[in-house]
Amino acid sequence: MNAPSSPPVSTQATLERWLTGPRVGALPMRGAGQTPPALSFEFFPPKTDVLETQLWACIRRLEPLAPRFVSVTYGAGGSTQSRTHSTVARIVTETTLTPAAHLTCVGATRAEVDAVARQYWEAGVRHIVALRGDVPGGGAYAPHPEGYAYAADLVAGLKRVADFEISVAAYPETHPTAASPLADLDNLKRKLDAGATRAITNFFFDNASFLRFLDLALAAGITAPIVPGIMPVSNFTQLQKFAAMSGVTVPPWLGELFDGIADDMETRRMVAAVAAAEQVRMLQANGIDEFHFYTLNRPDLTYAIAHILGVRPKK
Repeated sequence: MNAPSSPPVSTQATLERWLTGPRVGALPMRGAGQTPPALSFEFFPPKTDVLETQLWACIRRLEPLAPRFVSVTYGAGGSTQSRTHSTVARIVTETTLTPAAHLTCVGATRAEVDAVARQYWEAGVRHIVALRGDVPGGGAYAPHPEGYAYAADLVAGLKRVADFEISVAAYPETHPTAASPLADLDNLKRKLDAGATRAITNFFFDNASFLRFLDLALAAGITAPIVPGIMPVSNFTQLQKFAAMSGVTVPPWLGELFDGIADDMETRRMVAAVAAAEQVRMLQANGIDEFHFYTLNRPDLTYAIAHILGVRPKK
């Protein structure tokens, strides 16, 4: 038996349907003479020799793009302090990159934090990413009795140690432990008023939320740059875990993009590149000219997106 044929579709009806909506122009491409956006990259310190090799392959892959700086994370409660310090020190001595070391308030006295900051300064590190930090095991945060209570206090303390450039965190969808979006915004302003020079956002996927956050920040008197944090997604299951921990909304359309390709790494990479590039280009079309990439020590997606944005290796 022959399968029933589909009903014929009228060409006229199709064209009418296609042409009923408004025309949407293409996202603007970088024109001649336009400056590509400034980029920065985040790495995490290795825990094994294999991961050490992976990290340095990532660093060498992205180094020719001449990012504004590269940051190296700090484990919960300072659990990777020595590895962070050794990685940052090696970046200073063995690369052309400008490193920024993460520092947190958790589990240390003010004197201990100040000592680490002085070690960084003596090693040639001039940029710190100052964070409140997370408690190991995910417990409720409580300030150390002799430590810096919150990130704003840490920023002020670091400025007393040396004239660091300091970046702090911002949360377009509100920090999970903040009392309210307004309280979270007030906290961001305190960090910047204490001496920070920029904020870097947690990753997000809803550009409209980020742009609304910029409007609110400016209305609150914040004028320092708030740099969007971009996380190219190569493992959707892992992303969902990250998002749940940090209060990030994962839109349904993103899940649909990765549906059915969990075991198809090559397709996942292509989808990830397209999704991240589209997000970044839309932000660029809205005037954003600086981006911070959470590389997860996997450089290829970041490199591809940088190329799309017009960033080329420095010769």
